[in-house]
Amino acid sequence: MATFSAVTRQHILQAIGEQDSRGRDDFLGVYGFTPDDGYALLHEGRVYDPRAVVGVAHRYATGRLAIADEVAVDAAAAVLRKRGFDVTEPAVATRAPVAAARPARAPRSTTRTSTPRTTTRASSAAPERVAPICPTCSMTLPATGVCDYCG
Repeated sequence: MATFSAVTRQHILQAIGEQDSRGRDDFLGVYGFTPDDGYALLHEGRVYDPRAVVGVAHRYATGRLAIADEVAVDAAAAVLRKRGFDVTEPAVATRAPVAAARPARAPRSTTRTSTPRTTTRASSAAPERVAPICPTCSMTLPATGVCDYCG
């Protein structure tokens, strides 16, 4: 499962630049993404698919592509917003009401139990290692530190 803590604004800009150079259809096809209906990343007057951009930005950050199944559109939008980008969402009227999706809960009991509650803290995922990137071609560098393409 991909975490996006290593993805920076620069990685996102690299992914946007790649989509600009490849074109939207080729960019989505190469990385196995489909268009994000209703969601759009807006940058410098152009529109991009949030999931694909975040998935490819993850590749620039870690050396591993976050495949389409690992990138939820809501999570991608949150990552992009946190890095300072504008993301539009579909109109609220088109989504199912949240209250209708939740099952009814039983009322709380008013009696107290004698056992004390214990709280456990969920461990946070460690950030993924940021892979070094060739400054010339923006490919991830191998362990030798010398780009296979640029030499």
